[in-house]
Amino acid sequence: MSNRPLRDLPDEELMKAYAAGEMAAFQVLYGRHEAGLLRFVRRLLGPGLAAQADEVFQETWMRIIAARERFAPRGAAWRTWAFTIAHNLAVDRLRASGREVAVEGGEGPDDALEWLAATLDRSHPSSEDEAFWRAAGRQLLECLQQLPDAQRAAFLLHYEDGASVEDLAQRLELPFETAKSRLRYALARLRSCMGAYLEPLRRAA
Repeated sequence: MSNRPLRDLPDEELMKAYAAGEMAAFQVLYGRHEAGLLRFVRRLLGPGLAAQADEVFQETWMRIIAARERFAPRGAAWRTWAFTIAHNLAVDRLRASGREVAVEGGEGPDDALEWLAATLDRSHPSSEDEAFWRAAGRQLLECLQQLPDAQRAAFLLHYEDGASVEDLAQRLELPFETAKSRLRYALARLRSCMGAYLEPLRRAA
């Protein structure tokens, strides 16, 4: 293992160190991805299954722990692998409940506000734009809820996890063109849905 501090190691090396018995490596992994995974699960399950979010979150980590000795990156990032485990477990709960996938901001409108600002490279909106950004954040959550299940899942894996189209195809066991189409259609629907809120930015640019 590298002589670098654990906090400086990439996820894949941390997982290998954990498999070799280094418990501190797992603690670093957990601390690094706890918030993102929980937010992702909450958004996939939505308000209807909010009570099950913690269970799916914990089960995800149990699966990660159980797979520590079998983990093999094979070109995919550890984060993508972990998010795919969470995705599959959440979808199983949704299917069992008969509910459609819904997306809810884990931390409320401010969380969506942060995501939207970062997406548009406006991470620090001025105070006079705050009302606009809050409205846009709420609208983004509504637009996400309107996406078809498969498109929403692909979008969240791509933007929450940073998964490439190749990663999406591999992890969701889809043909490359199918994964690409799901993401493209999701983006097109979101752009259309968000158009009225983004128009003031385009006029000001």
